[in-house]
Amino acid sequence: MKGLIPLIILLIVEFYSFQAVKTITKNKWVLGIYLVLSILAMLFIVYSFMNFERGKGQNKSSLFVIGLALLVYIPKILIFLVLFIEDVSRLVEACIMSFVDENREQFFSPRRRFVSQIALGIAAIPFGSLLYGMTIGKYNFKVMKQQLFFDDLPDEFDGTTITQISDIHSGSFDENTDKIKYAVDLINEQNSDLLLFTGDIVNTHAKEMDPWIDTFKGLYNPKLGKYSILGNHDYGKYFDWNSEKEENQNFEEVKAIHQKIDFNLLMNENVRLKKGNSEIVLVGVENWGVHFGKKGDLNKATANTKPEDFKIVMSHDPSHWENEIKNHETHYHLTLSGHTHGLQFGIEIPGWFKWSPVQYVYKQWAGLYENAGRYIYVNRGFGFHAYPGRVGIMPEITVIELKKSKKVA
Repeated sequence: MKGLIPLIILLIVEFYSFQAVKTITKNKWVLGIYLVLSILAMLFIVYSFMNFERGKGQNKSSLFVIGLALLVYIPKILIFLVLFIEDVSRLVEACIMSFVDENREQFFSPRRRFVSQIALGIAAIPFGSLLYGMTIGKYNFKVMKQQLFFDDLPDEFDGTTITQISDIHSGSFDENTDKIKYAVDLINEQNSDLLLFTGDIVNTHAKEMDPWIDTFKGLYNPKLGKYSILGNHDYGKYFDWNSEKEENQNFEEVKAIHQKIDFNLLMNENVRLKKGNSEIVLVGVENWGVHFGKKGDLNKATANTKPEDFKIVMSHDPSHWENEIKNHETHYHLTLSGHTHGLQFGIEIPGWFKWSPVQYVYKQWAGLYENAGRYIYVNRGFGFHAYPGRVGIMPEITVIELKKSKKVA
């Protein structure tokens, strides 16, 4: 019964979509091709969802099905909404005319061609956008630069640059190695003093990264080092393992990936980064999220630090900052997160406007936020997951420059 209701909804949406096409053209070949393609797509999508096995995890095939479903049905749902509103107006008109004109032979007026044209025109916008996102947008890497000023930044760290990447999700990549190599070269071109990765290196399995080890090993080794943390996907919790031993083995292999690509993995621990006689503290916590588990231990991660230390925190999920870090009794100067991907969908005009449905779930979802002199930067993500593309919210390489605030007399 549960599966029957979605199927009925799909059939209604398909019926209305066909009505729109039929109103525009009477060509039997066009209508026939449209019907065949629609039926094949619907059968393939329904079959794929009905036979999806959680035990297989998120893979290229499941990403393709999700992308196809969005590409096919978001435009058709919009067509349905427009034509349904038209049908309501036609029904109201018919009811009125039944009282006004008793001699009228046809009370229910025919479907209007221009309304179907409007519906198809509206549907073309998400169709084109989603198609662009799946073919070009997902690899349209953007370098986002940000300067941050701090009164208590040690003098010798004035001008220090940090490159942050997040959410690689290597299991989602297709065979387009040139695009990933291009992104790696783009990271290297920034030539920052410190390179940080803030979690989700895989979707589930450590083996997803195997084809990409050599590519990511090509990331440069900056003066202050390369450090990383884990994200929610790195724990392998979105998969039905055959045994706890198998799950634990995968987790150990995921952690080992970081060493293979020359990153120092921080798991609820910190390191001191030195420049001359000055130093700052880099804190790396395990995943802590309101919706995705709380393995992160900030107190453990900041053991042996001093209140006056300048602290940068890496925490994958920005809800950690919102719920614990920003109002913590200890002053954490800067937190770097990822996780949201900006939903991989939205509207953004850098420096002017940004919107995504994800903002109704996460208060901090893309870019820079501040509270009482404490900052968080949420990286929009390097890779993609679920929807195999990006619309409006592009994959990001972040470059942050730390600056010493000038004292005002």
